[in-house]
Amino acid sequence: MHPEVLAMSDRLAPHRIAVIAPSPVSMFNLAIPELLFGKVEVAGRPGYDVVICAAEPGPVPTSGGLDLYVRDGLEAVREADTVVVAGTGAPYEPDPRIVAAVREAADAGKRIASLCTGAFQLAEAGLLQGRKATTYWAHAEELRRRYPQVDLQGDVLYVQDGPYVTASGYAAGIDLCLHVIRTDYGAAVANEVARLALVAPVRPGGQTQFTHTPLPPERGTVCADTRGWAMRNLDKPLTLTDLARHAGVSVRTLTRRFHAESGVSPLQWLLHQRIERAKELLETTTLPMDQVARACGLGTADSLRTHVVRRTGLTPSAYRAQFTRLGTEAAAAASSAA
Repeated sequence: MHPEVLAMSDRLAPHRIAVIAPSPVSMFNLAIPELLFGKVEVAGRPGYDVVICAAEPGPVPTSGGLDLYVRDGLEAVREADTVVVAGTGAPYEPDPRIVAAVREAADAGKRIASLCTGAFQLAEAGLLQGRKATTYWAHAEELRRRYPQVDLQGDVLYVQDGPYVTASGYAAGIDLCLHVIRTDYGAAVANEVARLALVAPVRPGGQTQFTHTPLPPERGTVCADTRGWAMRNLDKPLTLTDLARHAGVSVRTLTRRFHAESGVSPLQWLLHQRIERAKELLETTTLPMDQVARACGLGTADSLRTHVVRRTGLTPSAYRAQFTRLGTEAAAAASSAA
């Protein structure tokens, strides 16, 4: 079982997250962590306790022209296990109080994340020097100019480097939060939260920010239907031709539309979903490895091992032992069967 789950069972307390609201804050950025982390339950108990805080408690201006009342100050950061810095409409003016709080949190070994332009606060605190990071594409060049020692990944959804996780703009914050949930509690929990929130399952962080490939205005449902069909048939050896036939288009047209909607090729998306399904089966069943491989369409236990190791750094057996949601006896039986 993952260390976070073990820790929860020991202290019966959720993982504490402090979301910092720089002024003027993005309301969308603030809503994302509360929405997603608030839906996590482990053994019938909340997985997270989310607190929104600000440098000055009270009314905090938003980038949309409204004021939000934030009760807690930055002392909430000291009590948190993870700190999330929301985006702001004034990204080039990092608040020194927030910068100091983030730096102190880093010194204490906390995990720190940023949404959108919140990355400027982390960079100002010196946390991103020599590390991979990202921000919203429209501000990427300015971040690179101001902080040249940051290894800026200019066209990805989110990236983690050590304890620091940064997301690009808008909906990429959803992907970052699902990534954190998956890291803490496994793929099955993260995918269940995605289903409850009516958002897509966890997307790979290296996926494009879609800066040059907007969705086709009236044809998005073609690939959406085909993606749903593929998800129901992951155990089958699907090919590009199979996907194109289901969508009723040529392989070339499918590839173009698929990339426009999802940011990756059809086969890249399909492999990602197969691995996610494999991880869910490893977490929630005692199936032998060859059966897991067949059920998710990866073919053989050797192929399963190759892809799971590449994605997670763990063998399937080690992944199951660390993330299993089964009881101790069932987990031991699954491990011996492997």
